Amino acid sequence: MLAVAQIQVSDILLLLAGLGVFLVGMKLMSDSMETLANNRLRSLLNSVTNNKWKGVGVGAATTAIIQSSSATTVMTVGFVNAGVLTLTQAVPIIMGANIGTTITAQLAALQNFPITEYITLLVIIGAFMSILGKKDKTRTLGIIFSGLGLLFIGLDLMSSSMSAMRESTFFSETLQAITNPFLLILIGTVFTAIVQSSSAVTGILVSMTASGIIIGGGGNAILYVILGTNIGTCVTAILSSISANTNGKRTAIIHLMFNVIGAIIFLIVLLCWPAFYDQVLVGLFPDASTTQIAMFHTMFNVVTTLLLLPFSSFLVKLSKIIVKDKKGDSDELRCKFIDERFLHTPAIAVAQTIKEVGNTLRVSKQALDLSINSFTSRDYSKLDKFDDLKKQIKFYVNKTTKYLVDVSSEQLSYQDEKTIGSLYHALTDVERVTDLADNIKRYCKTTEEGGLVFSDSVITDVNEMHDKLTEQFDAVITTFESRDKSKLPEIEKREDEVDEFKRELLDSHIKRLNNGECNIESSSVFINLVNNIERVGDHLAKIARSVAE
Repeated sequence: MLAVAQIQVSDILLLLAGLGVFLVGMKLMSDSMETLANNRLRSLLNSVTNNKWKGVGVGAATTAIIQSSSATTVMTVGFVNAGVLTLTQAVPIIMGANIGTTITAQLAALQNFPITEYITLLVIIGAFMSILGKKDKTRTLGIIFSGLGLLFIGLDLMSSSMSAMRESTFFSETLQAITNPFLLILIGTVFTAIVQSSSAVTGILVSMTASGIIIGGGGNAILYVILGTNIGTCVTAILSSISANTNGKRTAIIHLMFNVIGAIIFLIVLLCWPAFYDQVLVGLFPDASTTQIAMFHTMFNVVTTLLLLPFSSFLVKLSKIIVKDKKGDSDELRCKFIDERFLHTPAIAVAQTIKEVGNTLRVSKQALDLSINSFTSRDYSKLDKFDDLKKQIKFYVNKTTKYLVDVSSEQLSYQDEKTIGSLYHALTDVERVTDLADNIKRYCKTTEEGGLVFSDSVITDVNEMHDKLTEQFDAVITTFESRDKSKLPEIEKREDEVDEFKRELLDSHIKRLNNGECNIESSSVFINLVNNIERVGDHLAKIARSVAE
């Protein structure tokens, strides 16, 4: 009995070791593929439209890259939470993510074929590539190869442990005794919730099948466990949504509803068709038991998507019934693009931070326009809104700066590291623009309190300088967000035009003073006003140059 117990303990340890190697391999693959497909991943998520099928494709492709439907769904919760995606746009992405995650199971099914030994050699090949490679792309590709090899080594370790455990009468009889479909679904749900990866649990099931271990007496029993894994994978998104706003919570609920409804549909089919496994899966793939499991996993997600995609608007309405609107949720001051859920995918986090800085720059433009227009229109009542804009900008800058610190602690590509450095500088310049707008606001107050009067020619000149600065502002925002360096010469030219126009205004002002057309009392206000507007142009140019850093 003691010997049997020792064998069982060693087999369990070997199973856990295999699972660990499998998860490490998946992690290496997903992180490296994300780094390698950096720009592609960004463009995929930026291309989301109201086209449902395109949304499914984006969700599937994104999950294929990062190898985790949970990660894709968590990102989607983040996008909805930040207001980048609507609930209607998020539904197809979630459905596509469930399809994309089945790729890992298909890879695991290859262990039934004689090529497995050769695939494990990718570990050493990838190791040499990552150590000796001179280019980042070569080293990253090497890590992907090593991750893929580790994935199959993990599967082999799990299969070996399963083969030994199969000899245990107690183990075999216990598994065969669990025949209740609802209990099998619960087992799949709980185990997946613990591991937080339906792909990993499916990999274990594939290894069990390859080792000849039978669950629940065979037939549809193992398929019930797979239904449970699809429900269990929702736990990660549910936990992530706890701190999200109302729509973020609804996104996670939609993910749960998709898998639960799909599981109910397939449960009914399997209960009404006891021979489904033998007649359909074995009939289609007679010589590959591992492929039968993987194909059912794919079949579940594809069929559920085809059935529920036409009813995506109904899922959105149902989520709104389950998660009610909260008062003040939309009025809460929060960043528009960044979200902590993106931190696990740094490429997306950096792209969203660029948008957030661009949004902050737009708000600073509003503040500047408000202060200059108040001066030229002589209507100072609008300045009451300036403090709200200033408070908003300060909030954005502080939150974005902290977010950049958090992103910096993640595994980044060299280009993303450079981008983060440039974003710090850009945020500093945005603050300076806001400070200059605040200075102009104070000049307005000085003008109002001192009863200062400016000639129509002065007002015309300030408006013209403001127009030139607005053109530069718009060009800088476009350049900054698109990261298009080709427009930098144009922006430099616009900065020079603003500088030259400032000199002309000051020369004209001196002539007006000499001719007695302007009051000496108002001279300092005008000179400081023009200098501050010109300094805004300098900081805008710096923000544009940060694209080239």
